[in-house]
Amino acid sequence: MRGAMVKIVFFGHNSNEPTVRKRAHAFAASGMDVVKIMPHRGPVRPDESDLISLGTTQDGAYFTRVLTLMKSGFLSAKTFPQLHQIDVIYARNLDMLACAHAFRRFHKLRVPVIYEVLDIHPKMIGNSAQSKALRRLERALMRRSHALVYSSPRYIENYFDVYHPGDYQRYYWANRLAADDVDERQQQLPTAQQGPIKLGWVGNLRCRKSMNLLKQLGGMFSPHLEIVIHGYPANTVFPDFAAEISQAKGMTYFGPYDRATEVADVYTGLDLIWAADWFESDQNSIWQIPNRIYEGGFFGVPALTLEGTETARVVSDWQSGWAFRDPAEHTVPALVKRLLSARCEIEACSRNLMALPRDVFVEKPGELRQLIEQIMATSQAA
Repeated sequence: MRGAMVKIVFFGHNSNEPTVRKRAHAFAASGMDVVKIMPHRGPVRPDESDLISLGTTQDGAYFTRVLTLMKSGFLSAKTFPQLHQIDVIYARNLDMLACAHAFRRFHKLRVPVIYEVLDIHPKMIGNSAQSKALRRLERALMRRSHALVYSSPRYIENYFDVYHPGDYQRYYWANRLAADDVDERQQQLPTAQQGPIKLGWVGNLRCRKSMNLLKQLGGMFSPHLEIVIHGYPANTVFPDFAAEISQAKGMTYFGPYDRATEVADVYTGLDLIWAADWFESDQNSIWQIPNRIYEGGFFGVPALTLEGTETARVVSDWQSGWAFRDPAEHTVPALVKRLLSARCEIEACSRNLMALPRDVFVEKPGELRQLIEQIMATSQAA
C-alpha cells in the first residue's frame, strides 16, 4: 500500500507485561517503526531504552490510573523526536485508550486510533455505578476510534455486541506467535512411550484453582506425571509462588521466560499443556483463547481444558486435546489416569496439531503490518 515504514505509537498498560512486550515485538518484526508510550510495574527493563515512560503504576485504582496517565497527552515532540510523523496510534486496554485520545488531541493528529482488547476487565461488567461509568467512557472513546482489534469471538458475542452494538469496526487477531519467534516446525512428535508424562502450566499464572488441581495431580500420580511450570505468577494470588511449588510433590517451577527467544525451550519435551482457568470464572476464563493454545499447538502439544469455554471450542475444532467437566477435582484425575495408560491418545492429538498449517499458530511475515495498513486505508476512506 505504501513505500515508507509505518510509524505506530503503542500505548500499553505495562511495558514489562509479557503480552505487551509480545505485541511490540510483533509490530517491529512485521516491519513497523514502533514508539512505545507506557507506564511500568517495577523497574524498566534494560532492553527498553526506546520506551517513553509514563512512570510506575500498580494493579487496581482504575479511575486513579486513568487520571494519572492523562499526562501522556502532553508529551512534546521537541523532547521526544520520535513522536514526529506518526501514522497510527494503537492502545491496549481502556485506560491507555483514554491516553491515546488525549495524546492525539493535544498534538492535533489526524491519524487513526486502534483499540485492542485481549480480555475484559471485571470492572467493565455488571450493573454497578462504576461499571456503567466505565462503559460510558469506553463507548465515547470507541466512537472516536477507528477500529477494535480483539482476540476471541466471545468478547464480541458476550460483551461488545451486548454493551456497544454498532459502535466500532472490528478485526479479529488471534494470540499467535510472532513471525520470527520460532523456526521451522520439527515433525518429531513430543510424546515418548517411556518415562513420565510432562504436563506444562505455561504463561500467566493467576488461577488458584489450577494450582490446587495441579498439586493434587502431582501428589496422586508422581513419578508417572511431572508438572512443569514456566511463566509469570500473579503476586496478588500467589504471594510466594516459588516457595509453594517447592513444597509440592511432582511439580517444578522454572521461572519466567522470554516469548521472543525461549518459547521453544519451554515447550520442547512437554506432552500436555494445562489450558483451564477459573480466575474470572464467569467471564474471561470462559471467553478467552490463551497464548499457550497457539504456542503449544505449534510444537504439537495437546491441551487439557474446561468444557464450555472458547478454548474448548478451539481444541475441539483442532481435535487437539480434552475438555473435562466440573467438578474438576474428580474428572481431571480420572482423565489423567486414562492418558497415563493410553499414550496413543496423546500422540493422535499431537499428530492432528502437526498436520495443521503453520499460520494457524504463527503470524505470517508482514501480516500484522498489513492489518494495520488495512485499518489505516479504511479510516482514510471514511
